[in-house]
Amino acid sequence: MQVTAIETAALGDRSYVISQDGAAIVVDPQRDTDRMLAAVPDGGQVVCVLETHLHNDYVSGGLELARRTGAKYAIAAADEVAFPRTPVRDGNVLTAGPLCITALHTPGHTPHHLSYLVQDGDGDGAVFTGGSLLYGTVGRTDLISAERTEELTRAQYRSARELTSTLPVETTVHPTHGFGSFCASTGSSTSTDESTIGRQRDENLACTTADEEAFVRTLLGGLTAYPSYYAYMAPINRAGPAPLDLSPPPEVAAAQLGQRAAAGAWVVDVRQRRLFAESHVAGTVNVELGDSLPTYLGWVLPWGTPIVLAGDEAGDVGEAQRMLARIGIDHLQARVVGISQVAEATETYPVADFEGLARVGAARQPVVLDVRRHDEWRDGHIAGAVHVPLPELEDRLDELPAERLWVHCASGFRAAIAASILARAGRDVVLVDDEFARAGEAGLELTA
Repeated sequence: MQVTAIETAALGDRSYVISQDGAAIVVDPQRDTDRMLAAVPDGGQVVCVLETHLHNDYVSGGLELARRTGAKYAIAAADEVAFPRTPVRDGNVLTAGPLCITALHTPGHTPHHLSYLVQDGDGDGAVFTGGSLLYGTVGRTDLISAERTEELTRAQYRSARELTSTLPVETTVHPTHGFGSFCASTGSSTSTDESTIGRQRDENLACTTADEEAFVRTLLGGLTAYPSYYAYMAPINRAGPAPLDLSPPPEVAAAQLGQRAAAGAWVVDVRQRRLFAESHVAGTVNVELGDSLPTYLGWVLPWGTPIVLAGDEAGDVGEAQRMLARIGIDHLQARVVGISQVAEATETYPVADFEGLARVGAARQPVVLDVRRHDEWRDGHIAGAVHVPLPELEDRLDELPAERLWVHCASGFRAAIAASILARAGRDVVLVDDEFARAGEAGLELTA
């Protein structure tokens, strides 16, 4: 049995292709199914597509992959969906060539969550745990509703302990979430590429916390904010996502960007943040191309707002388009390639680091705007700073002081988005492009 992980680092998730003797299984496929098919061995056939749950953090490619390949599409029988599928329940067994698949009900991340134990003819086993048993922790339990969070937290505890007490210790563990995903609870999961039931029994938070009440307190106390676009993912997956189309949107002249922005579109420039600060078109927003782009653009963008993507290279714009399609943003209005060269790119704002901020602070009291999450702020912040988390910024612009704003986050990425939003609103802004760990070293007073 061969297990291949297809990592989607931008969302902190993994999909899996399991294959043997020409038969293949795909677990929790992302929407761009070309990556899944490329991982199937030559001559292999996808026989089963398995969903561990109706995903809250991305649009699934499962339905389209099953249609393209003729595979069975397995979803928990209790999950109501608007398309034909193979309904599976706890203990149900499916086969894919020599591979045997056993569905295991592991509620917690969602009420009907399933894990899948896959065994080959030699008796080797691998369990695909979705958002249940992660490496070192478990999936978060507050995505369904506030009213059900404690119930699901208790179910998550029992599911993790049931898996680790009943499956053989050598069974390999393959979660979908936990590699930077906001679907993981209590911070991030253990930094590892592989694990076993035996290791998780000895290391996992749910297995090493002997008291259920203590586990509930720990898990609920560690839950942080999650992206606003999550609210739309499960409904899309339940209705049946449309086939993915990554055809480039129409090209527009840079001279039209101001008109597009004035008409309500978000013109998103994906260039490196310092390049954007040096020169950009008025009214555009900077979300630098990288692993964090879909999470934070999806978080700050009002859902359904038209998007125009801009960048210097067609490949960069295309990669951003693919990233956004994974979270259901796939009807782009237009694109601009070669944005650095356009005559209209005349707007600018300064960039500094924490040492530069400290030097200014020695002469006068600058207004510091911290756009990190609430939990990051509570862990420590610059004394006297104003705190507005990035996702709340657009709605709270009127609360900010009228003078120049020195905006920072933990690394510069979110601060760059914030700085561009502030500049778009006509505010005087300085982007602090630096690691927050350096703020104290620079001589800035920190407080909790």
